[in-house]
Amino acid sequence: MAGVARRRRGPCALSRLLRVAGHGSAFICQHQSITESYLRHARDIMSEQRKIQRPENRQVTEMKAIEGTYIDKKCPFTGNVSIRGRILSGVVTKMKMQRTIVIRRDYLHYIRKYNRFEKRHKNLSVHLSPCFRDVTVGDIVTVGECRPLSKTVRFNVLKVTKAAGAKKQFQKF
Repeated sequence: MAGVARRRRGPCALSRLLRVAGHGSAFICQHQSITESYLRHARDIMSEQRKIQRPENRQVTEMKAIEGTYIDKKCPFTGNVSIRGRILSGVVTKMKMQRTIVIRRDYLHYIRKYNRFEKRHKNLSVHLSPCFRDVTVGDIVTVGECRPLSKTVRFNVLKVTKAAGAKKQFQKF
């Protein structure tokens, strides 16, 4: 096989369509086998009305999820993710990943020996759908448990509550 050179194929129709759809790894629709007829059908679907599902805990569907043109297979409103199990809330602490944020959950742990409570916290990695656009550090989010989306992400943002700006904090300038 030393003399046989493999022919390199050019960009297929799928990769060209993915580049048009958005940045990063974009997904056209739900997972199916991809053929040329499917690609033509996918272009027609993208122009039609979006398929919206409401999570099991009956949270209000974001209007941006209904009106938006983003494609996110891990979105609780338009993607292939079912919300089941625990519903938690926390404060946004980091937003440095794409479509993933880190939230902090504070709680008190009782120490029987001293008859006192101590402050503890846990950090959770949470998937943030593009329908939530104006999220900043300090906002309070409600998250719902779903299937594992990656190595560390097991929750999905369902609701965002803006942080109260009246709290005293250290300001640099």
